[in-house]
Amino acid sequence: MLAEGFWKKPLQSLNQTEWDALCDGCGKCCLVKLQDEDDGSIVYTQLACEYLSDDCECTVYSQRQIKKPECLILDKDNIADFGYLPSTCAYRLRYENKDLPDWHPLVAGDKQLMHRQKQSIKGWFYSEEHVHDDELINFIVDDFE
Repeated sequence: MLAEGFWKKPLQSLNQTEWDALCDGCGKCCLVKLQDEDDGSIVYTQLACEYLSDDCECTVYSQRQIKKPECLILDKDNIADFGYLPSTCAYRLRYENKDLPDWHPLVAGDKQLMHRQKQSIKGWFYSEEHVHDDELINFIVDDFE
């Protein structure tokens, strides 16, 4: 059982269960991102990992590093390395000492609210599975967040 309001604690004091519970399940981190070779900037595409379900859940979560070695593993010790996380990401928000939004499942008590308020990628993304690398640029999203 998780303590009410546990997400307000400093990130370093969260146990693994609390850390994992911070994720709202929006799926945004599962989008394919492209990095500009010249300036290092990162852009998002409308393509998501082939293992992301239509409900924004990883279908191979416990084996994701085996099935997709480039899958990001975010933890308390490396969160500073992921500045490109969406501004709505609970990990990023808490790292920046900001509150979770009202639609976040931990605050709202309703995971579907996030989807209804269009804060996830549900119903919006395509699988990367059948897209060739040279076609990725065709799926870049402007003003993503």
